[in-house]
Amino acid sequence: MADQLTHGYAEALFSVVQAEGELDRVEDELYRFGKLLDSNHELKQALSDKSIDQIQRIKVLDELLSDKVSKHTLGLLTFIVAQGRARQLPTILSELSELAAEARQSVLAEVRSAIPLDDKQREALATALSKATGKKVQVKVLVDPSVVGGVVAKIGDTVIDGSVRRRLEQLKEQVSG
Repeated sequence: MADQLTHGYAEALFSVVQAEGELDRVEDELYRFGKLLDSNHELKQALSDKSIDQIQRIKVLDELLSDKVSKHTLGLLTFIVAQGRARQLPTILSELSELAAEARQSVLAEVRSAIPLDDKQREALATALSKATGKKVQVKVLVDPSVVGGVVAKIGDTVIDGSVRRRLEQLKEQVSG
C-alpha cells in the first residue's frame, strides 16, 4: 500500500477525474503514463530533477503528451510535477486506478500482450478473468513485445501466465523431468 501522502494525492486526483465526468478516459491515460514513467528512468529523472527548472520539467510533459492525452490528463500530470511529486507518480497513478476499479466495484487486471487487443478480445479476456477470480475485472492492456504470444495477467498479487513462453517452459520441464 502506498504511504499516506501518495494515497492522498491518488484520492485527490480520483475526485477531480470523477467530477470531470471523464473517469474512464483520464484514468486510462494516467495509468498508461504511470507505466511508461515506471519503465523509463530518464523520463522520471527529467521530471523529478529539482536542478531542472520547474517550467522546463512541465514543458517536457507538454511536448511529450499535449497531442496524445486529454487536457484533463495533462493538467493533472502537470499539477503533480509542479508539486515536486514526479518520483511518486507511478505509485500515485497506480493507486488512482485501483480507486477507480473499486468505484466500479471491480478489480484491476494488468494484462501484457505482444500485440494490442481489440475491444472484443478485451471483453472476452475480462469475462474469462472474472470467471477465474469470481470478481468483476477491469482489464488494462499493455503491449509488451517480450510476451511471445498469449497474455500474462496480473490481478493484485496473482499472476496468470498464458503466454507461449510459459507453455514452452512447462513442456521443457515435462520432457526433462
